[in-house]
Amino acid sequence: MIYSEIIEKKQHAKKQIAVLIDPETQNIQKLEQIVKLATNSGVDYFFVGGSLTNIQIDEVIKSIKKLTNIPVILFPGNLLQLSNFADGILLLSLISGRNADLLIGNHIVAAPFLKNSKLEVISCGYMIVEGERTTSVQYMSNTNPLPADKSEIAVATALAGELLGLKSLYLDAGSGATKHVSLNMISAVKKNTNIPLIVGGGIRSKEDAIAVFSAGADIIVIGTAFEKNPSLIAEIVQGI
Repeated sequence: MIYSEIIEKKQHAKKQIAVLIDPETQNIQKLEQIVKLATNSGVDYFFVGGSLTNIQIDEVIKSIKKLTNIPVILFPGNLLQLSNFADGILLLSLISGRNADLLIGNHIVAAPFLKNSKLEVISCGYMIVEGERTTSVQYMSNTNPLPADKSEIAVATALAGELLGLKSLYLDAGSGATKHVSLNMISAVKKNTNIPLIVGGGIRSKEDAIAVFSAGADIIVIGTAFEKNPSLIAEIVQGI
């Protein structure tokens, strides 16, 4: 079970890395290179999803699974990014926003599919954090992000998610963000919650990754930076 593995690694203070694959930007040759490099480097998970509608998500997942035994977890940007070929799904509830569809509406529509699928469902309190520019996820979700300098709001939001029974939390600066979530915010959320903390967006170097891990992230997510610098994952794994 994926979640049991996450919890076990968390309990043993073993930091975890997920590589985010956006089906919208992939061709087979590029995808194979990314998957092989990530697998050889020893990453823990592949997240698959993006902000836009995509019709080739099944093919992307099948291609990944031909090359690796590492769990493939859906990170859906919309209801069309569901697939039975993955191992699990982060069932995201956008608790930083007030868009009812992304809090519960889409979940109701997806529930029958998920109930009848073999996907391991991991509920996740998803929190978008303000950056220097508008990211795709912020635009597509039509919500306001958490203020980057208001850690107390992030803590209260994360606590609400945990008290509601969500199994994980995700602080996201967004794909292509110029900088990652502040270390103060990560540390504050970590100190006040007990469920696994995922942090993504703006992690562009080994130093960034080490700092985010040290602040309290249990899992970091690398996407755009890895596509631009394929050796980054190996550098991060060696660094931690």
